[in-house]
Amino acid sequence: MRTLWLQKPSTDMLSQFVAEQSVLDFSYSAVGATAETPPDGFIVDRTRIDLGAGESVFETAKAALQRWQQFRLGWVEAWSPETPLEVGQTVAIMGWAVGLWWLNSCRIVYTVEESGDTNRFGFAYGTLPGHVESGEERFLIEWDRTTNQVAYDILAFSKPNHILTRLGYPLVRRSQKRFGRDSAASMFKAVNADSTLPVVLQSTS
Repeated sequence: MRTLWLQKPSTDMLSQFVAEQSVLDFSYSAVGATAETPPDGFIVDRTRIDLGAGESVFETAKAALQRWQQFRLGWVEAWSPETPLEVGQTVAIMGWAVGLWWLNSCRIVYTVEESGDTNRFGFAYGTLPGHVESGEERFLIEWDRTTNQVAYDILAFSKPNHILTRLGYPLVRRSQKRFGRDSAASMFKAVNADSTLPVVLQSTS
């Protein structure tokens, strides 16, 4: 199935796309590397935002991540938002840019649920052949119990996997940075409806 659409794909089309992609292998070899060291040859991006303090903030942020709140951006959507955060689950990611809907596919590689001095909850997914990029992205909620602070953190490594993303790579990079900022803002608002958005920290290597 094609990855570029003039109109937003229908539910039936998305279901077919996910079914087709779910039987395919990942489009990169370093599967799971966001849990350790990202591989050479990829752009590595990190985004981080403070969400607040305390267990209630951590639990609210966990619930937001479980319903894919980080993708409810208007110009980016995850389908289906009911997809459980379980290893092996495949999801379609739609993005609106340059007058087109870009349809992409990812599979959950691993999940995170840790307790200790820092509690962590999240997951990582990796790209499948029906994705215009190649790489992996991890979404993580962290509660540092020594400081009581809760943060949302994104770590991703990627490179182009489509002729149009290679030709328009400067635009792709702007969209990736925008996604990080908007995703952070969406998660913050899910936890702090009436608060002023703090600084979103972003870095690239």
